[in-house]
Amino acid sequence: MNPISLPTNRRVLVVDDNPAIHEDFRKILTRTSAADHRLEDLESSILEPEEAPAHEGFELDSAFQGDEALAKVEKAVAQGAPYALAFVDMRMPPGWDGVETIFKLWKADSSLQIVICTAYSDYSWQEIVRQLGNRGSLAVLKKPFDNIEVIQLCEMLAQKWSLNRQFAAANPPPQNRADLAS
Repeated sequence: MNPISLPTNRRVLVVDDNPAIHEDFRKILTRTSAADHRLEDLESSILEPEEAPAHEGFELDSAFQGDEALAKVEKAVAQGAPYALAFVDMRMPPGWDGVETIFKLWKADSSLQIVICTAYSDYSWQEIVRQLGNRGSLAVLKKPFDNIEVIQLCEMLAQKWSLNRQFAAANPPPQNRADLAS
């Protein structure tokens, strides 16, 4: 049997109440023009000795609260253009915290890869696992983060999302009891 080849989903949702964090992700993950790259190269050679590797770029979307993120995920799924992954902050007053947001996002799209992205957490890892389950779709990124960590997480989790979809397409679940017997 030939494997089904699906393109990598490069749609990323950033869920954080701080607009500066959204801008940081945008600078790291989106493609820019050649002129912008030259300016960024000059800036990084002066200000940031560690340079991020070139990558294809990602399609970024922003939500500043959990309920806004949920609405975007539901809409993306309904339109057949789901997000591959979401970076979710743990503290987003006055709305839902990160754990509640992740729980609701996974109810809307169980294939969504999640990165908890925070400097502070009101939960231990054990509490997070107890509330969300020990899922292979959950990672942690501590703020402040390095550009290369963000890029690597996005590349790996976007590919993982696509491979999970490819596996599901090649191995559909049985439709009824007769299928289970065969």
